[in-house]
This record gives sequence, structure tokens and C-alpha cells, in this order.
Amino acid sequence: MKMKNIFKSVLFFIGFLPSFLNAQSIEKNRLVLGLKYYNDNNLMQHLVVQAKSKIDGKFQKIENISVKVFINNEQDKKNLIGIGTTTARGELIVLVTPKAKTEWIKSATQNFIAVSATTKEFDEATGSTTITKAKLKIDTLEGKMVHAKLLVLSDTIWKPMPGVEMVLAVKRIGGNLNINETATYVTDTAGNINAEFKRDSLPGDSKGNLVLVANVIDNDVYGNLTAESTVPWGAKLIYMTNYNHRSLFARRGHSPYWLEFLAYGIILAVWVVIIYLLIQIKHIVKLGLD
Repeated sequence: MKMKNIFKSVLFFIGFLPSFLNAQSIEKNRLVLGLKYYNDNNLMQHLVVQAKSKIDGKFQKIENISVKVFINNEQDKKNLIGIGTTTARGELIVLVTPKAKTEWIKSATQNFIAVSATTKEFDEATGSTTITKAKLKIDTLEGKMVHAKLLVLSDTIWKPMPGVEMVLAVKRIGGNLNINETATYVTDTAGNINAEFKRDSLPGDSKGNLVLVANVIDNDVYGNLTAESTVPWGAKLIYMTNYNHRSLFARRGHSPYWLEFLAYGIILAVWVVIIYLLIQIKHIVKLGLD
């Protein structure tokens, strides 16, 4: 009886061994978490988590990854500022809410940490970014000149920062348009940039307003900064509608008279021909009967 049980155990182990070895040979892909910081017009800050993995030789965006975002220390639950799941674009947006105020005011430099949950396809991954607090201002000067200034927090004092690259543009529906032919500018020793606005006759809103935008993009120290200002430098957009006027593209019942005359004339001509043919057929039938 004992030998029979031993024999069954050996057979079970032999049958299970290939599956066990196959399971051991499967390796999970490495998940990479990117973390970017955004300061929107000095009013709101948010973070964008990007999840990707190298699959079949190229990086692909990974969705449905649960991610927690912390400020300064991921071991302390009090520092948790957001949690969510990546979208089809592999991204998760987390607002820096007043919940983070205690940690935020401690230092001019902040560290944000993103930690993903373990899944069947990926092990836990961590991403982080460290930024120095900065604020960007945009204004105008006489003669359609655009003025931008970058200030950086040093201890408790806001100081101008030279040598930082930024973009000056006009906000448009399809994307921002540079204010002139120069693609980027660099702040001077006083943290300033002055540039001439050369987009004359650019359509604005009904009052001719345009929105100027200053951007610091993907800076290693300050992250992504944006400042906006509205100026009356555009051409007034006057919307004209033919909704209640006769035109080719008007609503039903408001087509041009000549088009209606043509359409109804063709219909009338067709019916005249049909009636004429019916009369002739009647005469032919009558002659046949005679």
C-alpha cells in the first residue's frame, strides 16, 4: 500500500514538473514610471504619471496600472496625495491638493514619488521627480512687447533666475503659436525676457482678445511652468450666420428662389410629359377599339 502511494506521488510530481518549470521561466516585463510636475499659472499644481514598458523591442503605454503618489516620503500614509489608475494613454493626472500643504511649506525643494501596484504582468515600480519651487509671470510693455519673468524660491526669498529657456506663444485651439519667428528665449541676469509680438491680424474673440502664454517646458529643476495673460491684440471675430437667410447651405425652406424655381420646374415638366403620354396611350387604345 505504501509503495502504491509513493508511486502515485512520483507520477504526480513528474506530471506537475513541466508546468512548474514553465512558470519559473516566465519573466515579467519591467514597468517604467515617469513623473512630471506642472505649475499652471501659479494657481494650481498637478502631476502626470506615465506608465510604459518595453514590449517586443519598443516602449508601449500601459493602462490599468494602479498608482499611488506621495510627497517627500512614500512610507508615510499622511503624505499620500493621490491614487488612481492609468488610462489608455498610460497616464494618470494627480492634483497637488491642500492636503499636501504641511509638506509643501517645509522646503523650497519638493520630491514627488509614484509607486505602482504589483500585477500579473508587472512587478512594483517606482518613479520620482524633484523640483524647486518657481513661479512664472507674463505681462506686456508699450509697443506690443511681451515681458516674462521667472522667480525661484531660495530659502524664503523669491529670486530672479537667469539662463532658463522658455517659450512665448499665443494660445490657439490646435496648439500654441509662437509670438514671432523665435522658437525659444533664455532669461537674462534679472530673470527677464522681452520679445516683440509680430502676429498682426491674428483672429481673437468677439472683442479681439488673445491669450499670451509663457512656458517653461520639462526643465530638470523646475518642471513645467505656465503663465497666461489676456491682451486686446487680435482681430475681432464677427460671427455671421445665414440661418434665417436664403442660401445654398441654409435650413429647410430657405433655399434660393432660383434653386426652388429650377427644382419645381423640373418636377412640373416631368409630370406634363407623363400626363401627355397617358393621353396619347388613351387615344391609341380608343383607335384600336374602333
